[in-house]
Amino acid sequence: MAESKDSHIVEIPVDLEHEQKKLLPAISNIAEAIEDHPLTEISESPGHLLLLKLWQREEEIFGSRIAHKELRMDSIKRDLFQLSSFFFIFHFLFFTLLFTSSVNEDGGSCGKWWIPSVISAATSAVFIILVQVKVNAYWRKWREVKKEREASRGVTRCVQELRMKGASFDLSKEPNQNGGKKMKSSSVEIKWKPWSWCCKNSLTICLVCFSGLAAPASKFVLCGF
Repeated sequence: MAESKDSHIVEIPVDLEHEQKKLLPAISNIAEAIEDHPLTEISESPGHLLLLKLWQREEEIFGSRIAHKELRMDSIKRDLFQLSSFFFIFHFLFFTLLFTSSVNEDGGSCGKWWIPSVISAATSAVFIILVQVKVNAYWRKWREVKKEREASRGVTRCVQELRMKGASFDLSKEPNQNGGKKMKSSSVEIKWKPWSWCCKNSLTICLVCFSGLAAPASKFVLCGF
């Protein structure tokens, strides 16, 4: 009975040594690739590793600065919208009261038309000054954000180059902030400077034009055409 049981057992030979021989070259190739990887070279070089950490830290600082200044720009936009809304609401209520008083007095206040004109012009001047201050602050932040982004792109390029080259990267290299492109486009900026100034201050220009029409309009409301 024991012999019959043993005769039914099938042995499957497994050549472990052959499988290991197949795996060893692949493992050795992976190990060589890891050793030759630029990040491995950077980790073994104190100078390159320190430079990588410093530039990564600069990237984080630039990112936080840009985010903070963009939030400030959004706040300035809200302030400009509120000031512009108050400007037009004031003139709407002002002319409503002016028209009502001219109807009730039957033209008796025509001789004092210059008083509401002065009030309208003075109030408009206050709003325009406040708006222009906010506009200047907005474009100042915009220029700062532009410079921060250019500097951040320069650091990012250097970090990428350092990660690709590894220990062969030149430690004396500094981030490039596209100074050549600035010089190349300076003539175009000078050529279109009046137009760009008008675009940047378009809100103030609109308010000034409206104020120029609103001040003498008091005479037509009180005295008629």
